[in-house]
Amino acid sequence: MVTGHQLGYVQADRDLLKTMEPAGKLYYMLLLADVVVLLWGIYAWMTQIYTGLGVSGLTHPVMWAIYITNFVFWVGIAHSGTLISAILFLFRVRWRASVYRTAEAVTVFALMTAGLFPIVHLGRPWYFYWLLPYKQMGGLWPNFRSPLIWDVFAVFTYMIVSMVFFFTGLVPDMAVARDQAKGWRRLLYGFLAQGWQGTDRQWRHYTSAYLFLAALATPLVISVHSVVSWDFAMSMVPGWHSTIFAPYFVAGAIHSGLAMVITLLIPLRRVFRLDAYITQWHLENLAKLVILTGLIVGYSYVTEYFIAWYSDNTFEWESFRYRALGHYAWAFWIMIIFNSLIPLLFFIKRLRTSTPWLFGISILINIGMWFERFVIIVTSLAREYDPYSWGLYTPRWVDLSITAGSFAWFFLWFLLFAKFLPVISIVEVKEELPAPLKAGETG
Repeated sequence: MVTGHQLGYVQADRDLLKTMEPAGKLYYMLLLADVVVLLWGIYAWMTQIYTGLGVSGLTHPVMWAIYITNFVFWVGIAHSGTLISAILFLFRVRWRASVYRTAEAVTVFALMTAGLFPIVHLGRPWYFYWLLPYKQMGGLWPNFRSPLIWDVFAVFTYMIVSMVFFFTGLVPDMAVARDQAKGWRRLLYGFLAQGWQGTDRQWRHYTSAYLFLAALATPLVISVHSVVSWDFAMSMVPGWHSTIFAPYFVAGAIHSGLAMVITLLIPLRRVFRLDAYITQWHLENLAKLVILTGLIVGYSYVTEYFIAWYSDNTFEWESFRYRALGHYAWAFWIMIIFNSLIPLLFFIKRLRTSTPWLFGISILINIGMWFERFVIIVTSLAREYDPYSWGLYTPRWVDLSITAGSFAWFFLWFLLFAKFLPVISIVEVKEELPAPLKAGETG
């Protein structure tokens, strides 16, 4: 972390608010390319609605494929914010201050993306409200024993708490932006600041509320992705019916979330010249966390195969053998190499302190974690109990276009966030700086 001799409070305000100044050509070029991909994804979805689910690659017996893969992937990405922001806040980890705002934004936008895929997966998406817990026609209620209903509760709860947590942390920074903005921006930031004046009373309530929300959000890291894992573990499908799925999915979610935060922080640091605030020390600490989560994920892979072998269940063992040697073996080995082996390169200090290596490895981890969800879902459904019902899933342009559109949707919100809100907490960065010198004092 930089010292007070290098940075002062006024300089911190100036540097961290500079990201919110009018954008240049590069920003608008990225925004335009992102919108084009998003519109193509929307066109593909409209084609699916008009033509029917048959235009996608979904086919018996693989009726859960890329759409549910994307749902689980984006819910997993959302776990980074709660880990970095809430848990590290409770443990008073110093290096959290410069990276947690981006992680919280990733959480909110990833949940906004994940929530779309159960709707996209429906043949008649205008009936999505049938999943909501209310008494429907004929006095029928949804089946509360279904894990799909549990998903609704878990994801909506997580989204509400994450958005409140994100907004609460923004309030003091919005007051700083309000005091230095003009025109419509001053009105916008004034509304978001909610009358913040920085009084002792406001700070007492703010710190109490933030601590409460951090403590409330922490158990959601475990509960939300555990519930998502039960979509699979509560079934009798070989390869799914496992008690390890809850901790396995949680570890994988944090693994992918950390990788996504690194992937986004490095371009932010470069484009907005925030090297003094997002230092190599911050990125190295994130890389060390990735080593930990990568080891846990690798251990989970080994445990899965050991349980399948030790159970002496022919169907279970065949399911795992098929993953490694069958039609989707290429996806399985991408998963193993990218998620478990490549992160071990961070044990080498020269690599985990190298920005190109950090960026490249974090992208590979994101690719590997997406394929992990694909392997779990598709290979288990492709070969269940009866050989007569076996089948293969091959994605078509509709599936792939909607997937690309989901990434464009996520990055659209992130681009807007990076331009209109502080990407680093101004208040918490100042807390790490020494107090300003009084008149007559020397450093």
